Amino acid sequence: MKRRIFRYLLLPLAIIATGTVVFLFFFMRPLPVTIAPPAKNVPVQVFGLGTIEARILSKVGFEVGAALLEINADHGDRVKKGYVLARLHSAEQEARVAKAKAGMINMEAAVKKAESAVGKARAVLALNKQTNRRKQTLVAKQTVSVEAAEEAQMEEDVAAAELAVAISDVQVANAALEDAKAQYDYEMVLLDHHTLRAPYDALVVQRHKELGSVLSPGEALFTLIAPDTVWALAYVDEARAGDIRVGQPAEVRLRSLPRQVLKGHVSRIDIESDRVSEERRVYIACDSCPESFHLGEQAEVIITTAVLDEALLVPEAVVERFDGAHGIVWTVEEGELRRRRVAFGHRTLDSRLETISELPDGVRVIIGLPQGLREGRKAKVAEDTVP
Repeated sequence: MKRRIFRYLLLPLAIIATGTVVFLFFFMRPLPVTIAPPAKNVPVQVFGLGTIEARILSKVGFEVGAALLEINADHGDRVKKGYVLARLHSAEQEARVAKAKAGMINMEAAVKKAESAVGKARAVLALNKQTNRRKQTLVAKQTVSVEAAEEAQMEEDVAAAELAVAISDVQVANAALEDAKAQYDYEMVLLDHHTLRAPYDALVVQRHKELGSVLSPGEALFTLIAPDTVWALAYVDEARAGDIRVGQPAEVRLRSLPRQVLKGHVSRIDIESDRVSEERRVYIACDSCPESFHLGEQAEVIITTAVLDEALLVPEAVVERFDGAHGIVWTVEEGELRRRRVAFGHRTLDSRLETISELPDGVRVIIGLPQGLREGRKAKVAEDTVP
C-alpha cells in the first residue's frame, strides 16, 4: 500500500523537479546577449526618390504670327546660342521695311533741302545787312532819303526772319528724319521676330509644329533645355531632411542604370515643402553628367549629411518609447540586465541610431532583444561583440 502511494507521489514530484530545473535553466541562467560595438567612419545618409529634370527648360516660339516657312532643328539636336531654329513667312513685313526705308531716304533729302535753304537765307541776310549799313551812312549825309533808309532796314529784318524760319525748317526736317529712322528700326525689329534663334546652347527636347503650320504669337515651336543644367529632383521625407545642406555629396542611381552610381552634390533645397506628401524637394547636380539622359526618368538619391568618426549605434527597432530624440534601451551593467533612458543623435540609412548620452564605464547597450529579458537578471555578452 505504501509502495503504491509512493508511486502516485513520485510522478508529481518528478514533474515539479523537472519544471524547477527548466525554470532555473531558462530564467535564472545568464542570458546570452549581443551588445553594440563601437563603429568608426560611419556615413549618415538620407534616401530620396525622384526624377531627372533640367533647371533651364524653355518652350520657345515666335513673338509674331505667320506661316512656318523654314525649320532647321529637330528632336535631339544640339544647337549653339544664336543658331537659327526656324523662320516665318515675312514678305508682308519685308514690304513694310522697304516702305520705312524709303521714308527715311525721303526725310534725309528733306533735311538737305532745308539746310540749303538756310545757306541761301544767310547769304540774303548778309547782302541786306551790307545794303542797310550803306544807306544808313548815306542818309546821315542826306545823300539818300529817309524812306530809302527805312526800306533797307526793313529788308534786313525780313531777311533775318527768313533765316530763322529756315533754321526751324532744318530742325523740323531733322526731327522727321529721326522719326523715319525709328520707324525703320521698328519695322526691322518686327522683321527679325520672324526668325527664331536659340537663346542659349541648347538641346532640342521636342518640336511641336511642322512646315506650313500657321503659328499664333507666343505659340511654342520647340522645347529646349540647357544640357549642363540637368539635375535630379529628389523628394525626401521631412523627418529625415533636417540635416541636408547645399554642397553635401550625393549619389544618384538611374532606374535604367541601376549598377551605375553617378556622383553629385546638393545644389538647391526648396524653401516650400509639399503640404500633402510632407516631403522636401532637394535638387542634386551631377559632378560628371552622363552623355545620355532622359527627363522624367526615376532616380534614387542618397545624400551623405555627415560622417561619424566614432559612434555607438543602436537599431531603432530595439529602442522603446522612442520620441525622435530619446528612448529606453536594455543594457548590461556589472553583468546584469538594466533598462536605461538615453539620448540619440543621427540616424543612419539602415535605421540605426547614434547614442549621444555619455554612458558610465562598463555599461553596454544590447542590440538584440532575446526572450527572457528581465531587470536584474544575469547576462552573458557574446564574445564576437566584445570591443
